Amino acid sequence: MREENPLKEKPKLPGLPRSLPEGRSIDPFIVMDVMAEANARQANGEDIIHMEVGQPATPAPRAARERARNALETERLGYTEALGMPALRELIASYVKERYGASVGPERVVVTAGSSAGFVLAFLAILASGDSLGLPSPGYPCYRQILKALGLSPRLIETSAEGRWMPSAGDVDRLAAEDAAGILLASPNNPTGTMVVGDRLAEIAAACRRKGLWLISDEIYHGLEYDAPAETALAHSDEVIVVNSFSKYFSMTGWRIGWLVVPEALVRPIERLAQNLYISPPTISQIAALGAFDGIDELEAIKGNYARNRAMLLEELPRAGLSDILPADGAFYLYADVSRFTDDSEAFAKAMLRDVGVAVTPGIDFDPDRGQSYVRLCYSGPEASMREAAVRIGAWLKKQ
Repeated sequence: MREENPLKEKPKLPGLPRSLPEGRSIDPFIVMDVMAEANARQANGEDIIHMEVGQPATPAPRAARERARNALETERLGYTEALGMPALRELIASYVKERYGASVGPERVVVTAGSSAGFVLAFLAILASGDSLGLPSPGYPCYRQILKALGLSPRLIETSAEGRWMPSAGDVDRLAAEDAAGILLASPNNPTGTMVVGDRLAEIAAACRRKGLWLISDEIYHGLEYDAPAETALAHSDEVIVVNSFSKYFSMTGWRIGWLVVPEALVRPIERLAQNLYISPPTISQIAALGAFDGIDELEAIKGNYARNRAMLLEELPRAGLSDILPADGAFYLYADVSRFTDDSEAFAKAMLRDVGVAVTPGIDFDPDRGQSYVRLCYSGPEASMREAAVRIGAWLKKQ
């Protein structure tokens, strides 16, 4: 476990009268920089295969698009309530009940401008300035950067293959001893694709109750599992904060619409924050989300494409030399060990993009300590593109 050290010196940029405060000095989200370079190469005529950004290659479900199209023609599209449209909150609560068997009243559902806004609202609602939150590593980099920007402290938990790259109840005990305020768990995880299995989620929830720590469960990749269904933290406690989104399973990344399920005591504090920070989630996106639940058959077919891509890459990449890939239980990522080829994953990813036009994300985005030995490959693209990527990567690695 390692706590990230804050910058010792605040940067002084040319032309600015004062040094920037520490919160403005967060690291970049490297995957977005990779995407920008890949897009620039594509605009210049290069044949680029995108395996860097974690987003579906498909549009929103047809019913969602039809709802949005009709609303553009017939509705005013003004503000909604800060917590979201009542009809959408009710539909999300029904979806949670149907999917997990967990009874959640719509009054506990908060519609957000994507899961990113959900994390900001959750962190501000439960954490005081200077508080720390436990984050599994490797993990989604924006967790720690959002915390730092808000004057909070990420406390990284180094996970391992022995624990399926997931934290444990013992990590909760250690966080409590170090006076952390809580722990954030993502299952399926980004970038590893691994999931918490067995009794571990129940044990973590129980440890959080025992130690008085918050548990935030990132469930945005739920629905994208291949061997066993993902488990919600709501099955073990009403005091957890669940973050979810229409971006991944529902194929609506650019619509920027997500949701929280929170304890009743947090609803009003989060509502006040949402009123002042965002006014309300995007109205057109909320209307589209109402239709998204009518597209489950369509979404399951898309998931079938992911499963075929996953199976193909797990067969072809080891033949190419990427034989050490973490268990890919869910999401649409493979996290591959490239240490036999490089000790600089960022340079490795840049060279792959330059040489064969395949964009992947260096592991340092997700794990500042061990990420030099890994890259993340997103397999949500069209099947033909993913197969071509495997061919290109295999031929390129043979020359390394």
